[in-house]
Amino acid sequence: MYLGFVVLEGLLAMAIISTNLLVCATLCFHKELRHITNYLILCLAVADLGVGALAIPFSMVLSMGYTLSFYTCLFLTCFPLVTTQFSIFLLLVIAVNTHLKITLPNSYARYVKKGRVMVLVAFCWLLSLLIGISPMMGWNRLAQYVEDGNRTTAVSSPSERVAFIILARDLPYAGFLSKVYPGPPQNFSAGVVHHGHLGHCSFTSVFSPEYLVYFVFFTCTLLPLVAMLGIYLDLFRVVHGHFQSQVFWVAKRGEIQTARTLFLLVGVFCVCWLPLHVIYCLQLLCPTCQTYESLDNLAILLSHMNSLANPLIYALRKKDFGRACHSVLLHRVLHLPRLWFCSHPSPKVHPQT
Repeated sequence: MYLGFVVLEGLLAMAIISTNLLVCATLCFHKELRHITNYLILCLAVADLGVGALAIPFSMVLSMGYTLSFYTCLFLTCFPLVTTQFSIFLLLVIAVNTHLKITLPNSYARYVKKGRVMVLVAFCWLLSLLIGISPMMGWNRLAQYVEDGNRTTAVSSPSERVAFIILARDLPYAGFLSKVYPGPPQNFSAGVVHHGHLGHCSFTSVFSPEYLVYFVFFTCTLLPLVAMLGIYLDLFRVVHGHFQSQVFWVAKRGEIQTARTLFLLVGVFCVCWLPLHVIYCLQLLCPTCQTYESLDNLAILLSHMNSLANPLIYALRKKDFGRACHSVLLHRVLHLPRLWFCSHPSPKVHPQT
């Protein structure tokens, strides 16, 4: 099961990195697509790149069930929270931008500037970082992790204990953890380690269930999603109210199509992430309910697939963006080997137009 999960995660990571790099390259080569909405889509692609390049490899490490020091495990589990939370905030910013662009056409260009939007995006990154690393500030399961680590080490064989010592000695947090963890000082360089600093690393072993459900899900996920739903419903109400006006419909047809595409992105986000949050809710609110590891892995895979769905949906729904992506893929990516050979002088090779 672990091997299949790791293989699927690896393939998904490569697909996520490829598609989101294509989005970034498209906006780099096609200047006519550089407007505020697409800049926000670019920021979303950068966050998805972080999922493919770092969050998924971290998830693969967690699925292996390695024995790691607490703060090393906590760092591996905190990073996916940062990228996910940034995606949520960015989808909210995109919803507000779309609403203003359609409902306030006269004052939109005066108030919504690229510089202001980028400052707002930077604030979203900062807020997401604070939310994601808050467990490292104390809202975690350190005591339970230490207790489980002591129990695991107590029943382990001598060879396993030697492996734990070597692992703890080589961890980058080794010197730091000797000052953070409670207990007598340790000498990592001498190969002496307090076994309570090590434990079975997983997503739920370091995070408090209350943190995952009440703070991450109810507060930082559901509230922004409800706000986005209200914004898009109000936007479609305005559009329906002006539906009788043919002039309004023709003038705003492109923006309305964009609004529908962005609303679809929000819907796909809910489909991809809600199953995982429902599992966390069941683990907290119904401790006696049985959960299956295969379902947990399937929910994690589904959540990561959101980073692949975002660029695909936008490229397929936005025809101009899709054509630009197709052009970059054909003429910039697939022709790279030919361009490399053309870099060597040869009378038989003619420059491309």
